[in-house]
Amino acid sequence: MKKIIHIVAGGPKKYLPNLQTFHSPEIEWVGVDYGVISLLNSKLIPSIAFGDFDSVTEQQWMHIIKETDKIKKFIPEKDETDMELALLWAIKQNPSAIRIFGATGGRADHYFANAMMLARRESLNHKIEIIDDQNVISVHPPGKYSIEKITCKKYISFIPLSSEVSGITLEGFKYPLHNKHILMGSSLCISNELIEETGTFSFTTGILMMIRSQD
Repeated sequence: MKKIIHIVAGGPKKYLPNLQTFHSPEIEWVGVDYGVISLLNSKLIPSIAFGDFDSVTEQQWMHIIKETDKIKKFIPEKDETDMELALLWAIKQNPSAIRIFGATGGRADHYFANAMMLARRESLNHKIEIIDDQNVISVHPPGKYSIEKITCKKYISFIPLSSEVSGITLEGFKYPLHNKHILMGSSLCISNELIEETGTFSFTTGILMMIRSQD
C-alpha cells in the first residue's frame, strides 16, 4: 500500500483543522517552517522538516531539532518557497495522495502561490488537496470525475485556471451544465451544490480548480 503524505505549512492557526482527526498509521507527516511547530503542538512528529525557519524563535528551533530526525534547512535567499520544496519532495515519493494544511489565510501571495502549485505539471499527475477548516481545494486536468455529497461542505465551485475550459458538464448538481465553454475569470460555476448523493463533473480541455466550502 502506498503511503499518504500530509504537509503542514506555517499558515495562521485559526485556519487549521484538528490535525489529529486526519492521522492514521499510513500517514507520513511533513512540516514546513512554522508548520513543524503546529505539528508538534498537535502531538504529531514529522518524518522530515523543510524550511529556512525564519518564522520560529530560538526556543522553537531547539524544540524542532530535538523532536525531528530529518531536517532540510535552507537559506532565506532562494528561488523556491519552503512549501514548493516540500511539495516537490512529496511528489517524488509517489504517494497515493498528498494533503496540505496551513497553506491558506495570512499572506495573500503565499495563499495564491500555494493554490497555483496544484496546477503544476508534476502536481496534475497526483491526487493533491489543500485543506483548511472551511475549504478543500483541488486541481484537475481534463477527464470525468465522480464526486460525493459532503453535508458539511455543500458549496462546490469550479474555477478555470487555464485561459479557457471546454466541454464542462455537471451532472447531479443543482445547476447542471452540458458541454459548456468557460473562460478564465468567469464566475459561472461558483457556489453550486449537489442534489444527488453522487454527481460527476467532466471537461475536455483546460485546467479546473474545484473548491468545496462550508457556510
